[in-house]
Amino acid sequence: MVDITHKITTLREATAIAVVRTSSEETIKRIRENKVPKGNVFEMAKAAGLLGVKKTPDLLPDCHPLPIEYTGIEYEIEGLEIHISVCVKTIYKTGVEVEAMHGASIVALTMYDMLKPIDKNIEIRTIKLQHKKGGKSSFTVNAEGLTAQVVVCSDTISTGEGEDKAGKAIVSKLEDLGIKAKITIIPDEAEEIKSVLNKADSDIVIFTGGTGAGPRDVTPETIEPMLDLKLKGVEEQMRSYGQQRMPYAMLSRSIAGIKDGKVVLALPGSTKGAAECMDAIFPHVLHLFKVIKGKRHD
Repeated sequence: MVDITHKITTLREATAIAVVRTSSEETIKRIRENKVPKGNVFEMAKAAGLLGVKKTPDLLPDCHPLPIEYTGIEYEIEGLEIHISVCVKTIYKTGVEVEAMHGASIVALTMYDMLKPIDKNIEIRTIKLQHKKGGKSSFTVNAEGLTAQVVVCSDTISTGEGEDKAGKAIVSKLEDLGIKAKITIIPDEAEEIKSVLNKADSDIVIFTGGTGAGPRDVTPETIEPMLDLKLKGVEEQMRSYGQQRMPYAMLSRSIAGIKDGKVVLALPGSTKGAAECMDAIFPHVLHLFKVIKGKRHD
């Protein structure tokens, strides 16, 4: 089963369709008039479809169990064909397209089973995904041409006594998005932090380290007064994401904001903490550049 623990929760929706073709107007008439021996075709098939959606992970090994928060099943008769539409919604980390397609197929099979005693030429035709939304495909961002500077704030690393891992982890995630990044290493000194931020010539400046509650952790206090705008929602998202994974995340004082058109972030110094903060807000935080450019055109 694919690891989705790093993904964020969003509203996911998918609609699948299926077509059942009868061979005569008489079959359609009996369906409309509820005169099929096995019962009400539409109601029975709908009940089966609801169960099919819920049972998807029980039958398809790689599907994740997830909370199904809505399933809508609709029918439309066109000539000799019954068009089935199954819409499924959830708020979760992965999509529901397979659930919707499975539900549509079960609805179609139920109709086939109920109608075969009166129509020997029933056919199940198209079963396909009609549309889906939610997740990365619905919130695409363009990172083309963006650059980043990753600033490692650490007394031990700056003196060569420690190895930088958090900065490299951040750079790796940025490069996966197509963002060119460079690393700068400085001690936990307020003047050093100010100097780097004032001289930064990249679109994104990411500090890692100095966001805890220790006596040398001065990154948030230094950066915050320099920002033109704080992004509290981004900060909340990082802490919320981290808190869902380990209890110490509540101690982090991560910062997010804008300075001179640059996105400025201050992340934890631990490799795992920094990586989780990146997963929590990237690539969606890059939408800021579209907003910033839009304001400049006003």
